[in-house]
This record gives sequence, structure tokens and C-alpha cells, in this order.
Amino acid sequence: MQIANASLRYDERVFSETELLAVFRALSNPARRRMLVWLKEPMSFPGQKPEDVEIGVCVSDIQRRAGLSQPTTSQYLTTLRQAGLVVATRRGKWTYYRRDEENIACLLETLRDVF
Repeated sequence: MQIANASLRYDERVFSETELLAVFRALSNPARRRMLVWLKEPMSFPGQKPEDVEIGVCVSDIQRRAGLSQPTTSQYLTTLRQAGLVVATRRGKWTYYRRDEENIACLLETLRDVF
């Protein structure tokens, strides 16, 4: 199957086969899938301020909800970022994550066209 040659309407971004494999790998882990779902509702995190929604949710808040160690949480979020599913923003010593909705929409369009 030549996924890399799939064409999208409206000149949208096309995910290569390598990029799709990274997405599927990232989503193969239940904890990473949960993190991606949680980030869809950033205000559901305790203490989250409306003005912070644009930059995302602090890693420490995601870690608390996940019940995982800080290194594991950071590694999982890095995997999601490398797959293009989330965006990281650094503020001082804190890192915040939010979903990359534009990239996720392009991914879904690629999947519709390919499958």
C-alpha cells in the first residue's frame, strides 16, 4: 500500500507512511490514548485557568491524573508530540501540552482517503 501517495482535497497536509506508523505506535498505548482524550477538555484539570487553555495543560497536572511517574509521563507526551498529535509550549521551567487539532484533522482526512 502506498500511503505516501494519498492525495487530500483542498491541498491539505498528507501524512507519509512513516508518519502514520508513528501515530499508530503512539496510539497503541492506552495511557497515551487517555492523555490525548483528556487534553480534549483542558478545563477538566483541577486549577486550569481559562487563559491557560491556549497553551495547554502542565505536565505535572497530566502526571497527577495519569498516576504515572514524571519521566514516564514526559516520555509518553514526547511520543505524542513526535507523532504530531500534541504541541508542547515551554513557560519558564514548566512544559504545557495541548492537542494539535489542525494536525489531527489532517490525519483523520488522510485516514478517510487511504482506508
